[in-house]
Amino acid sequence: MKYIKLNDEVKIPVVGSGTNTFGTVDNKYNGPLRGDTEEVDWAIENGYRHFDSAELYKNEVVVGTGIEKSSIPRETFFITTKLNTRVEYDNVEDEIKNSLEKLKTDYVDLYLIHFPIDDNEEMLKIWKVLEDYYERGVLKSIGVSNFKKEHLDLILENGRVKPSVNQIKSNVSEWNNELIEYHNEHGIATVSWGPLGGIDENAKQVLQEIGDKYGKTYAQVVLRYQIERDVIVIPKSHNKERQAQNIDIFDFELSEDDRERIEKL
Repeated sequence: MKYIKLNDEVKIPVVGSGTNTFGTVDNKYNGPLRGDTEEVDWAIENGYRHFDSAELYKNEVVVGTGIEKSSIPRETFFITTKLNTRVEYDNVEDEIKNSLEKLKTDYVDLYLIHFPIDDNEEMLKIWKVLEDYYERGVLKSIGVSNFKKEHLDLILENGRVKPSVNQIKSNVSEWNNELIEYHNEHGIATVSWGPLGGIDENAKQVLQEIGDKYGKTYAQVVLRYQIERDVIVIPKSHNKERQAQNIDIFDFELSEDDRERIEKL
């Protein structure tokens, strides 16, 4: 596994597993929980130690239970979760404590504000609470998700702690290069959600042509392209074999010509 060192010296695995429909009936987003941890179990068997969760997904307990019953030491795992800023909430501290309880842990490796909000003053208040928990060691690293440049500027200009990551859309449909360049200029790591999205038939054909040279699938080529530019990826799959493929991307390297073709998709 390749790791990236964040601006707070925390090391994050460059490949993790998305989890937003893990453990739900018919794999439906925010569907009722089935009562098992099958996808998390498979991911752990396949070598995943980085899991990306969120309060909004309503299944943090699935991730926490799967990790707990694996009997693998907690410190071996990197767990991300997120504050749900799409609903009214009374107390950020309560939200953090609830996530810790569901994840069955006393600390989170990375805690994110899931979405920016319109009220700058309120956003800075939220960030201050995260800073306090970061300084206490409960949140080992803090960052944001779906933030644009202006939202990042607000935190950078007014916060005590710089966001360690911004989790954004970055895939074939929209690489988001300009924002990623901004992240790089400010020492903020990029995490790509939905890294396998936006692939139409034409793109799939090009990607598979590239993959055939290395004995890899089109999905593995896309993920490899992202990590070669230091973008952290969190692909999600309900299929054990595809999970294994998504993490099996460290035994080849794309040529410059390959990268140029992918960039133009």
